Amino acid sequence: MPPLITIRKLKSKIKGKEERGTCVEEPQEASSENITFETLHKALMTSFGTSADFCAVEGKIVRKEAYFYYLETMVDSKSVTETTARLLSIHLEDDTTINTIEELGALIKESFGGANIHLLKTPEKVSWAILNGSIVISVRGIAQTIAINMMIDEKRAVTEPSTQTVVRGPKDGFIESLATNVSLIRRRIRNPNLQFEEFIIGDDSRTSVYLGFIRGIANESIVEEVRNRLKKIHVSAVFESGNIEEMIEDKTFTFFPLTLNAERPDTVAANLMEGKMVILIDGTPFCLLVPAVFVNFFEISEDYYQPFLLGSFIRIIRYLSFMIALLTPSIYVGVLTFHQELLPTNFLLSVIAQREGVPFPAVVEVFLMEITFEILREAGVRMPKAVGQMVSIVGALVIGQAAAEAGIISNIMIIVVSITAIANFVSPTYSFAAASRLLRFIFIIAASILGLYGVLLVLIFMVAHLSSLRSFGVPYLAPIAPFIVEDQGDVFVRAPFWAMKKRPKYLRTENNVKVYSDVNPSPPQAEGGPNK
Repeated sequence: MPPLITIRKLKSKIKGKEERGTCVEEPQEASSENITFETLHKALMTSFGTSADFCAVEGKIVRKEAYFYYLETMVDSKSVTETTARLLSIHLEDDTTINTIEELGALIKESFGGANIHLLKTPEKVSWAILNGSIVISVRGIAQTIAINMMIDEKRAVTEPSTQTVVRGPKDGFIESLATNVSLIRRRIRNPNLQFEEFIIGDDSRTSVYLGFIRGIANESIVEEVRNRLKKIHVSAVFESGNIEEMIEDKTFTFFPLTLNAERPDTVAANLMEGKMVILIDGTPFCLLVPAVFVNFFEISEDYYQPFLLGSFIRIIRYLSFMIALLTPSIYVGVLTFHQELLPTNFLLSVIAQREGVPFPAVVEVFLMEITFEILREAGVRMPKAVGQMVSIVGALVIGQAAAEAGIISNIMIIVVSITAIANFVSPTYSFAAASRLLRFIFIIAASILGLYGVLLVLIFMVAHLSSLRSFGVPYLAPIAPFIVEDQGDVFVRAPFWAMKKRPKYLRTENNVKVYSDVNPSPPQAEGGPNK
């Protein structure tokens, strides 16, 4: 018996305002009323009919009228063609029928092995399946539908992170695929207690967001707080982790980031083992780690791959660089404007000689150079890579040298701005470095009005502000304020790996033991002689 094949691609001609504005709601639980063949067809043609990539292929499966619904841009066209052709050309005995969803499912499983096949009962779930790259099969007389996942598997290859590089350590980084990012974490933590909860955020974008934590380590009250904040987000679209970050932070009006963003799977895995939570967003390689405290922005995963003495030294350099980047221009303005007596006489005479032809006061000179450098920095980031570095580096050198020779600024001003910029680049987290860039201008203004007293006053206000911040209920300055003795082995310096036996106390983890060995790995000393 020849196969009964009738294929016709339908495009809706409905142009009403109501149809164009239809958006897919979050899939709900299956309703008690099953959808009919005609009702589903009408609902889908109303929702998707005006879209150029929506297809409704009509045919017959075992002498019954059927429709295949899918989005051409979301599915693998080759797989869809093979699927529809195979189903429409199945040769069965004359007495074989498909009158129930079980019979249809058995037929499809027999043809495709049952992989990625789902039973759908509501129009909302059918629409959601189509939007996620499935082909939906609806047969007349059967009140339920079958969805086969055929989403296009196109994604960027796993490469080294571009913003968080290390000398020693893993070179893989997150990509824009949520499934790939989860697999990169699971390869490092092979523990069934590693849990991921899915949230669909964005009324129009329908973005998948995963909350990950290790059950039995992460504090359940903090996990519940993160979970509740994610549930309360009600926006039209989410495209990047920064959109989520602003919606869940404890305080919005602050220069300092209250969540830690990461692009490295090893960094995320290490923080999960500490008792933190990770928020992964589909479509971006950057994830969020919460809670985040001030000291976290001076730590990177490489600190734990290097010898602890070297890791401690580099961490101290980061703290010192932060203070240099924050205070150097303001100290320059304050000393030259109000406190010249603090400089040695010979050095003061040298500075005065350099500034002899400069027509601007120190504060204007600093603002000119700082704003110019910020413009060059932004230009270097936005321009093509082939010329971006040339613009930022050559531009700074040429403009700075030309300005000094023209008498607009002094040579020492070039040194101050250069040291400040280099120290700012030391910060391992871009968002935290941006905070110091913004605060720097406030310190400069205070120094121009009150000198070093103004710098000290702003510094006191900054510390008070930091003390008031919380990240999901955790004090931002912990474990410094409040001071926690047990956590000081991984703040300004890093203790040996075998000596960091406990997880951070400020996270209030369910299981705070991290290293179970109680002995120093060094060999025992022989009595009266060298090591055995």
